[in-house]
Amino acid sequence: MLTPVQKILVQESFAKPGLADDVAELFYDRLFELDPSLRHLFRGDVPDQRKTLTLVLTVAVKELDRLDQLVSLVEDLGGRLATYGVKEADYDTVGEALLWALRVTLGWQFTPELEGAWTAAYGLLSSAMKSAARHAEYATYAEIC
Repeated sequence: MLTPVQKILVQESFAKPGLADDVAELFYDRLFELDPSLRHLFRGDVPDQRKTLTLVLTVAVKELDRLDQLVSLVEDLGGRLATYGVKEADYDTVGEALLWALRVTLGWQFTPELEGAWTAAYGLLSSAMKSAARHAEYATYAEIC
């Protein structure tokens, strides 16, 4: 559950100029350090991937005010990512890399309260993506049987 205060904390922290680009710059290096096997899931240029991550994070943070719409969007994304081979455990690794990149980028401003807010926001969105991926896998399995 994401509280109104946590939502505001995430949005205010993300409003820092250049933050999204800085986080994206650090994120992929950390992600592949944590789990090198994930590299094969990312087709294309790393700079292009960074731009995509920046866009996704920006949209997600802005849409926290419209959680129903945002959850619907990330459910669609989760279903598509499952077809690319993204596993449930990968979302945990992504979350760890994201929080690390935020911690490094924000430094002393990344307080325990802010970390809790980002953890809650990512947890909400990743849960929706995981659920959608499970449904997509079940639907595929049902079609085969």
